[in-house]
This record gives sequence, structure tokens and C-alpha cells, in this order.
Amino acid sequence: MKKFVIFILLIASVCGCRSQVLIEAEAFSDTGGWQIDQQFMDQMGSPYLLAHGIGTPVADAVTSVKLPSKGKWQVYARTYNWTSPWHSGEGPGCFRIAVNGEELEGNLGISGDRWEWQYAGEITVSQRDITLSLKDISGFDGRCDAVLFCKETPERLPETAEECESLRKKLHKGWNSHKDAGTFDFVVTGAGTAGICAAVSAARLGLKVALIHDRPVLGGNNSSEIRVHLGGVINCGPYPELGNIVKEFGHSKKGNAMPAENYEDWKKDSLISSEPNITLFKGFRATGADMSGNRIKSLTARDIRTGRQLRFKAPLFADCTGDGNVGALAGADFRTGRESREQTGEPGAVEVADSQVMGSSVQWYSVDAGEESPFPVFEYGKVFSEESVQKVRKGEWTWETGMNRDQIAEAERVRDHGLLVVYSNWSWLKNFSSVKEDFSSARLEWVAYIAGKRESRRLLGDIVLTQNDILDNVKYDDASAASSWSIDLHYPDPKNTAFFPGEEFKAVCVQEPIDIYPVPYRCLYSRNITNLFMAGRDISVTHVALGTVRVMRTTAMLGEVVGMAASICSEEECTPRQVYVEHLDRLKDLMREGCGRKGLPDNQKFNLGRKHNH
Repeated sequence: MKKFVIFILLIASVCGCRSQVLIEAEAFSDTGGWQIDQQFMDQMGSPYLLAHGIGTPVADAVTSVKLPSKGKWQVYARTYNWTSPWHSGEGPGCFRIAVNGEELEGNLGISGDRWEWQYAGEITVSQRDITLSLKDISGFDGRCDAVLFCKETPERLPETAEECESLRKKLHKGWNSHKDAGTFDFVVTGAGTAGICAAVSAARLGLKVALIHDRPVLGGNNSSEIRVHLGGVINCGPYPELGNIVKEFGHSKKGNAMPAENYEDWKKDSLISSEPNITLFKGFRATGADMSGNRIKSLTARDIRTGRQLRFKAPLFADCTGDGNVGALAGADFRTGRESREQTGEPGAVEVADSQVMGSSVQWYSVDAGEESPFPVFEYGKVFSEESVQKVRKGEWTWETGMNRDQIAEAERVRDHGLLVVYSNWSWLKNFSSVKEDFSSARLEWVAYIAGKRESRRLLGDIVLTQNDILDNVKYDDASAASSWSIDLHYPDPKNTAFFPGEEFKAVCVQEPIDIYPVPYRCLYSRNITNLFMAGRDISVTHVALGTVRVMRTTAMLGEVVGMAASICSEEECTPRQVYVEHLDRLKDLMREGCGRKGLPDNQKFNLGRKHNH
């Protein structure tokens, strides 16, 4: 079994004694039933362990620690009371710390209103080697970033993410050092459908590709962690061979929020592992870009488990993260929110630009347990009634939060709101509603803790695709993979707004049918970072136009085109822009041929869109 590094920071006291030891929770050798959650490390400073038990306490996370000395130690945990934005009392995410099996008295994670250090208790140890455990009490998403042992009461503990990072940098030798991952022809960050196809097409055209993904499971929104089924039409538009790669890994059963096996993660793993030119780096999150002017020289990524950093050098990079993370690190131009009608000329744009976006979904479903299945009363600031409760056994795309919030800066709050409403609604339904007897044997089987995002940053290319381009069928000479989905935009559900104004968790959609429309290649590379491509929901489009290009079969085909363009850049030693200016005919030849296996049966006949569904 692979041994993971436990980062222990030894802090010298004034008298020169080693008096503090810091253990990163995500680096525990056995995480038990706790999940590593890296979604918010850019905001709160670190991955952390999450006790996602859907109301049932999870198994302990356990690790071994060697303390500098025997005797008494005070113990602290960096944690967060996650319901505090909505509830002023104690929160539900309770956990405790145990040392050598002795449980300390402090209930952690139920007070405060920010990420902070909380006192767990004092322990006396007779041996330097100890066993440290995190003990979940509630099963309701308690979270721990790190554990700190102190010989004496500290005058002050680091408060902000920046202060915690400075502590690590200062006190742990090599914390910010990098090892070279190697030199590649092409580095793709994000292994959703777009990133998978970008990596595969480039690799099949001869490039040495690094594929970086910050989760242990490939597929992004289409993975078993989030469970959104593929949407859109492949093999359409001017280049009908585009999309064959999707047949190689796409699941064959339709449906959102279904059992994990429906999403066939193994197909994605098998596809990537079968490509000799791809080196996969699972569990690494991009954290820095080394620039030379407006060109990326290298990308730094941190292992979400061990904290080690790797440097990836390449002449070409692709941002397939969805959030435009690599672009933001590199200083790429981007937009967020909704443009005004004056700015874009779009009939579907709002009169005054604002920050509203399509939100994130925390999907869930229940099963019939065959016997009475109680669920605790869960009341943490979201008050339901007979009129507002959702009398359903499953929640999929319409359960959407954060439409009026920053999907990056406030990402943890957006996800946590999704968890809060699922638990609160289910609790009221099971314990107080008029139909509670009908739900007596229903049990929450699965609730996502990875949020399924729709919209955040949109990186800007040489063309910003608009609603008018699509509806007027504007013909660009660099037409590439085609979008088939309607212009599908989401808004807060007015019925939900009536009960929860400004804190909606249900969405409605407005769909405007389109004719199949090819996306210009110039939407797929940055206008100001010379060696950066993008594919996925972070491409160069307006908010309104995003409504049609964002579904995953479409983003997959756009990724395939990006991989082709990268191969031309490598062969011709040119930039993505120069592919358009000087080598567009070569790109068209590749798009006619496609990079997927030909002759495979079409297993992608579901969720095609309004004009195409049977």
C-alpha cells in the first residue's frame, strides 16, 4: 500500500524547544470514511477532510504521529461550522479528536462562523509515538483542515488562509519546493469530457501529453461523484467525424442522479490508460503559473493528498477546468456574470449587466429501505412548511444554488447551501409533512458533495460567440465542432423565490431552440495568453451563448478540436492564433478525419436536446 507523506511542522519556541506540531488532515494515512475535499483550497487555503455520512457517522480517520517529546500537549483543530451563514446556534458537523484511543472533550466544528482553530483538549502522552484519530459524531459534513499540538498555550494562532500558508512556508522545509514532472508537448488541466478529448486527440496525433485532474475520479460533471448524464449531439455539423471519442468512453444509460455504476467511470480510466502518449496526474490541483511575458512557461500543481508540488513544462497548455483556473493563474482575460444588451446586442441579454450566473447542483436520490427509516430533525436556518417543502424522492438539475453568488469566491457556501437544503427538506418531509407516512421507509441513499457547476469564468478569445451569431447562423471560416443544444439558461424558480427570496435552491430553465451551429475555433484559445487553449464551459462566449455550448458532448468535441490544433502548433512551432491565421486548412483536414475510433456503435442516443430527443 502506498505510504503518504504526513507533513509535520515543528515550530521553535522562544527558548528553542520544539513546542508545536501540525498535521495536515488530508494527509492522514487512513482517511476512513472521511472524504478529501479540494474544491475550495484556493479560497480557504487547503484541501480538508469531510465527514459526509448523510446523517450516519463515518469511520474514523487515523494516522500515526511522532511528537518531539512526552508529557502534556494541548490539541487544536482547524475547522468550520458550515451552517453558520444561515444559523446562529450550534451547527451539525460535530467531530472530536482522539489520541491513542482517548477521546478529547472538545466538540469541534459546531461553533464559530469562519475557518478557525478550535480547542480540542489536553492530552498527556507517555510515548512520543501516538495514534491520532478524527471521530465523526453526526455524519453531517463535519470538516477538519489540520490538527495542531502545542506544548504551551499559543499567544496567537494563524487565522486567514494566507497566514496558514505562510506558516507552512516558514516552518516546513521544502513546503513550496517543486519537482519537475517532466517536459511535455501539451499540458491539459481538467479531465472532464473536454479535457479527456483534448488529451486523447493530441496524444493520437503524436504529442506527449500531461493530463492533470484534481479528483481521484475522471469525468467532471459526468463522473460518479457528480452524476450528470451526457447531453448534446455528436457527429453533427460540418465535421461529422468529431465526437467519435465520446463513443469510446460515454456511458450508455441515461439519467441524472442515478447509481454510480451508470456513469461507467472505468471507461474513462481505460481510455486514458490505453493511450501511451498520455501521463495522467490524478489528485493534482493547478496552483501557479510561471510566466514569460504573456506566455506560460510552466504550471505548478499540488497533490491534494500529500501536498507535494510538481512543475509541468510545455510549450502549450489547455484550460479544461471549467472555472478557468489556469487562465486566471496566467492572467488571461475573462468575464463573469451576464453582459448587458448594450454590450452584446443580444435580445436575450439583460438591460443592465450583473453578476448573476447559472448555479451549481448538489444532486441526490433516495431508495426504499423496506422498513421504517428515520431521519433526524435537521433545522439549521432553512425553515420549511407544508407549502414550501419539496415532496420528492430525488433531486437533480433543478436543485440549483448560488445563482446570485460568486461561484468561485463563495464556492464553499454555494455547495454547503446545496447540502443544507437537501437535509432540511428531507428532514421536514420525513418528520413533519402531511405525507410523512408515505416517506417512512424512504432513505437518503446518495447526496453529492462535489458541486456540479454550470458557469463561472469565461476566458476570452479572438471571438466572443454571441446569441446573435447562433440565431443568425453567422458563418465563420473557422467553424469547428457544432453545438446542437438549445440556448438553455437557468433562473431562480419564482415559486421557490416566494418562500426563500435571495436563497433559492430550485431553478427553472428557458430554452430557445437553435439550428445546429459550429463554434468558431477562435473561441478556443486565449486572446492574451499566447500558448493557452481552453475547452469546456470556460470558452469564449457570452453568458447567453454559454446556454448552448455548455453540455458535455459538445464540450467533448470542442476538446477534440483543441487537441488537433495543439498538434499543429507542435508540428509548426506556432501559436494557437497562428493555427487560424496560417494553418486553418490543416485544422480542417484533421476535423474532417476526427481522432476517434470509427465504426463504433452509437451508444449516445439519449439526452440529445429538444430538437433531437425521441
